[in-house]
This record gives sequence, structure tokens and C-alpha cells, in this order.
Amino acid sequence: MSLENFYSRAGHLVRRLNQIAVAIFLEETGGIGLTTVQWAALQMIREIPRIDQASLSSMIAFDKTTIVKVLDRLAEKGLITRTRSQTDRRSNLLDVTPRGRSALNKVEPLMDRIEQRILAPLSAGDQRKFLEMLTQLVHVNNAYSRAPLDREVWSDLLRKQGTQVQSPGKARRAPRKEKKGGTG
Repeated sequence: MSLENFYSRAGHLVRRLNQIAVAIFLEETGGIGLTTVQWAALQMIREIPRIDQASLSSMIAFDKTTIVKVLDRLAEKGLITRTRSQTDRRSNLLDVTPRGRSALNKVEPLMDRIEQRILAPLSAGDQRKFLEMLTQLVHVNNAYSRAPLDREVWSDLLRKQGTQVQSPGKARRAPRKEKKGGTG
């Protein structure tokens, strides 16, 4: 296989883009002390209070071993609490602490800028197309993931919570570009 062929493979490019996205996230949020996986878990716990660990794993598409380690770190940092379920003693229910809410409130305003930096080389139209195609690829190939997103768990939890959250798998608009010279 030629080097050109190696560097142009979809898997290689997706892995590299993930590395770039993580690096940009960490650069923008460095002082807050969250990884991308910790942010995803904390965000979902806030969206669905008292979610159990297994459902959280399914909701953010991370394997159960990884999510336990992530939750250990979030608990050590005082960002979440774990409470033993009264109905299933094997299950822990998760909640975000005030400190966790504060961390999320600091990250939220940075997320648009992070996404803008990742997508900046593309025109607004290409950004939309890219997100639509990426969403399609992830949705269609979900079953091949080591930790597939479980849409049934997603639907059940949202129904129980009465939560109005956009379904995963639907592409959203590309972020607006920041105006140059603005006070942003």
C-alpha cells in the first residue's frame, strides 16, 4: 500500500479528525479540567438526572468499562454523585453536583467556538453537507461500534423523563462563523 493510499483511507482520516477535535476541545477548555468523554457524560447526566450507569453508557455510546472509569474521575472531582438505586441494588443513579453544573456552564459557551474551529476550512454549505454525511455514516454504521448508541434506551429514557432533546442521528445546522474584529 502506498503512503498516499494509507493517508487517504476513511478510517485514518476519521481517527485524525477525532484527534484534532479532541486537541481543540482541550485547548479551548484546558482550565476547566474535563476530557471530551467526561464532558459528554456530565452533559448527559445533567440532561437526564438520575440516569443509571448502563443507560448512560448506551446514551453516549461508550463501553461500560470506560464509562465506569470516567464516572470514577467525575466523582473524585466532585462533579457527580452516585446513589444506589432503591429498586435495583446493582444500579447506581447519577446526578450532577453544583460544582458539575458550574463546569458545564463554563464549557457551554466554548462549544460553538470549538466546532467553528474544527469546521472552519469548509464553507457554510460544505459544513452542512459534511455534518449530514457524517451523521448518515454514524447512523448507518452504528451497529459496528464497540459501544453502539442504543436508540431504544434513548427513546425510553426521554419518554420517562418527559425530556425534549433532539434525537441523535439528525444533522443540525453548521455553526455560524464568528465575525472578524468582533468583541466575541
